[in-house]
Amino acid sequence: MVKEPVRILIVGGGYVGMYTALRLQRKLKSELKRGEVELVVVSPDPYMTYQPFLPEAAAGSISPRHVVVPLRRVLAQCRIVIGEARSIDHARRTVTLSTLATDEGVGTEQLTYDELVLAPGSISRALPIPGLADFAIGFKTVEEAIGLRNHVIEQMDIASSTRDPAIRDAALTFVFVGGGYAGVEALGELEDMARYTARYYHNIEPEDMKWILVEASDRILPEVGEEMGKYTITELRRRNIDVRLGTRLDSCADRIAVLSDGARFPTRTVVWTAGVKPHPVLAATDLPLNERGRLRCTPQLTVDGATHAWAAGDAAAVPDVTAAETGKETAPNAQHAVRQAGVLGDNIAHSLRGEPLETYSHKYVGSVASLGLHKGVAHVYGRKLKGYPAWFMHRVYHLSRVPTFNRKARVLAEWTLAGLFKREIVSLGSLEHPRAEFELAAGGKHPLDPKLDPKGSS
Repeated sequence: MVKEPVRILIVGGGYVGMYTALRLQRKLKSELKRGEVELVVVSPDPYMTYQPFLPEAAAGSISPRHVVVPLRRVLAQCRIVIGEARSIDHARRTVTLSTLATDEGVGTEQLTYDELVLAPGSISRALPIPGLADFAIGFKTVEEAIGLRNHVIEQMDIASSTRDPAIRDAALTFVFVGGGYAGVEALGELEDMARYTARYYHNIEPEDMKWILVEASDRILPEVGEEMGKYTITELRRRNIDVRLGTRLDSCADRIAVLSDGARFPTRTVVWTAGVKPHPVLAATDLPLNERGRLRCTPQLTVDGATHAWAAGDAAAVPDVTAAETGKETAPNAQHAVRQAGVLGDNIAHSLRGEPLETYSHKYVGSVASLGLHKGVAHVYGRKLKGYPAWFMHRVYHLSRVPTFNRKARVLAEWTLAGLFKREIVSLGSLEHPRAEFELAAGGKHPLDPKLDPKGSS
């Protein structure tokens, strides 16, 4: 009888999913060649997004296509399925998928597996705030980053073309909620870009724009330490950015941002970066979860109490064996995710070969953050840097971490050209509605008609 190959199913094509598949391609090269192992990667997108580059993509420093890594190219030995896992029955070793064909009436698909790797990542943690779902935008995907760039420049166009002070003020007010990496870096890069862009408008000065950062806690960027966090606040305020600590967004209905300190800002731009939560598919499994909805895992990255199930990254609660106190878990960030993926790939190979498993152990080395062109903060190996040195370290570190030599070369080339020539200030918001002009010419209604688009988005 012909023995069926061992099917390793990886749910998620982000940091953990892609790097684990890459590791398995190398570790199981001979088994894949003999047809003894099959690697299947299920991802909602055909690419992995390198999220630390999203702020620079939004600012126009990097082309959007160089922020993503095509899965089919780098995972040549894997079967790539573009779809989403809806539920997982680990007792029966089956996963229910919805693919692009599902929308065509084909229905969901059942896929069986022998080894399961759960790495679906996380999604934005939205709160029941009035108007948030209608008017806000997140900052987790390349589409959101580019849409936000187009939107900011579009608001400057609106302000430049009207004499109505209310419309102009709302268009030039930008509210960012969340003082973590995503919020601070997105705000820093976009404010820097908009400040530069203002020189090409005859009636807009950088001082006309209001940039507001809202953070519920009493500090921002806790990963870089208290001292560097205070420096970041000072640097942002020096650029006339209104940083409000201990403040929450209570409402953004009717395009008015209402804060818990009583302030009200008419605005057409609310960017929500206030935390993430585990992917909903975790709740649709029969695997053990902790109180935060993450998978309970062992230091070997197996799902606690479940055989043939593995997890890492944002979806996994992995014990931190380097911590002095017991019960502490590794932080859900990219630094741990990439390193966990390497150990995870090795352990799956060890498991198939009957070898002992490795324990994931990595002490957090520090963090770097960009605050705009030539501006940044860093706290690495106990050393604290700020300004240009920190910004340079930010670029060097992430250039070394972005996957594939192809992407490294393209990003480096773009940075080099950006240093030689002026910034691009073009808004391509029409890309979001490519059929708009044809529909209008064919006698249909324009998709940007305010009656059809209550958000009035670009």
